[in-house]
Amino acid sequence: MNIDLTLVFAGIAALAVFMYVLMDGFDLGVGILFPFAPGGEPDRDNMMNTVAPIWDGNETWLILGAAALFAGFPLAYSILLPALYLPVLLMLIALIFRGVAFEFRFKANTSRYLWNISFFVGSLFATFAQGIILGAFIQGFEVKGTDFSGSIWDWATPFSLMVGIAMVAGYALLGVTWLIWRTEGPLQAWCYKLAPGLLLAVMVFVGLVSLITPLWQEDVRNRWFSFPNLLYLSPVPVITLLLAALLYTSLRRGRELAPFILTMALFLMAYIGLAVSFWPYVVPPRISIWDAASPPESQVFLLVGLVFLIPTILAYTAFTYWVFRGKVKGGYAH
Repeated sequence: MNIDLTLVFAGIAALAVFMYVLMDGFDLGVGILFPFAPGGEPDRDNMMNTVAPIWDGNETWLILGAAALFAGFPLAYSILLPALYLPVLLMLIALIFRGVAFEFRFKANTSRYLWNISFFVGSLFATFAQGIILGAFIQGFEVKGTDFSGSIWDWATPFSLMVGIAMVAGYALLGVTWLIWRTEGPLQAWCYKLAPGLLLAVMVFVGLVSLITPLWQEDVRNRWFSFPNLLYLSPVPVITLLLAALLYTSLRRGRELAPFILTMALFLMAYIGLAVSFWPYVVPPRISIWDAASPPESQVFLLVGLVFLIPTILAYTAFTYWVFRGKVKGGYAH
């Protein structure tokens, strides 16, 4: 049986990106909500401690995704990096500020407010930059031959900025449902009040992106609205709306774990929608995964390492979440 290694690498890269969005998404969301904590510093301590033991492990998936793109699809990497240089740089600088805040906030006294700002600003701008990157990807890139031929400012459009704001709302929803699960008392009650509004904002943005993208791009419009694709793909929006209704119901009923799981499922459906829209292009609208793939010899060499690496990441991630399970009370998990 012949195995298409390019498909395998595309699956690994897609998995890494999705795992990063989910796992770093909720702790970035906690950072976005950080300055608005209703109980001041004690609540901020609890909010930060829900993610302090796991945040750096979550970012492993970002490194894996970037490495898979660089090694598995070098042509795509050579086009996307110059096209997205500025938002990628903004994201990395923001993540540095955020990481430093984790290390120094609890050690600081008079300067703690500065690390609070660093944690919030780093989380906000890292999220916003990721949304801009996604918006630019949806818009597509100008390519001449195998080189990026556009401007380094092509990403700076109203659409990509809107997707940046949408990502902030989405990560905030992930963060607030995570806090519902991991906290209690007034902080949890505040999260319950905040979540429905964030859910509404996320669904509005999902609707806007879903309408604008087919209007702008004929290939996407034909894929979704031609027959019989319309029938085959209709479960995607239907399931998305159903998940949103279930999430709202679970919030109204005071469920704790269900809102977080349903929010992750919403992100999964949005991810599937993007995959359907742009498959098999790794650099929309012209360069496919096969056009951008590295030689088979390189793919085999890299795949051997990934066979050991991915289970290791999954194992230590599961172990960390198990050790630090439970509610956070007074800064500690119980």
